[in-house]
Amino acid sequence: MFKEFRDFAMKGNALDLAIAFVVGAAFSRIVGSLVGAIIMPIVGAISGGVDFSNYFFPLSKAVTATTLAEAKKQGAVLAFGNFITIVVNFLIIAWAMFLVVKAINQLKQPKAEPSAPPPPPRQEVLLQEIRDVLVKRSGT
Repeated sequence: MFKEFRDFAMKGNALDLAIAFVVGAAFSRIVGSLVGAIIMPIVGAISGGVDFSNYFFPLSKAVTATTLAEAKKQGAVLAFGNFITIVVNFLIIAWAMFLVVKAINQLKQPKAEPSAPPPPPRQEVLLQEIRDVLVKRSGT
C-alpha cells in the first residue's frame, strides 16, 4: 500500500499540482501585499483619500465607530471595503495567471517554418506568358 501511495505521490501530475499549489499560495501573498500596500492606496488617493479597508455598514444601532476595528468591537458590521480589496486581489491574480498561461502556451507551440507562397493561378500564368510574348514581338 505504501508503494502504491508513493507511486501516486511521485507521479508528474500530483507532484506538479502540489508545487503549483505552494507557488500559487506564495504568489497570492505577494499580490495581496501589492494590492494592500500599493494599489489600494493609489485608488484611495485618486478617489479623494478614501481608505477602502474602513468601509463598512453597521448592522446594529449600537455601532457608532468610524473605523472598522472599533466598529467590530461594538457589534456586527458588513465590511464591504475588505471585499473590494479581495476582488481587486482576485482580478490581479487572474490576470497574472492568464499572462503566465498564455506565455507558456506560446513557448510550447512549435515555430512553423514559413511556407512557400502558393503557385499563382493558371490564368495568371497564361497572362504572364502572353505578356512576355507581346513584349518580345514589340522589341524585335
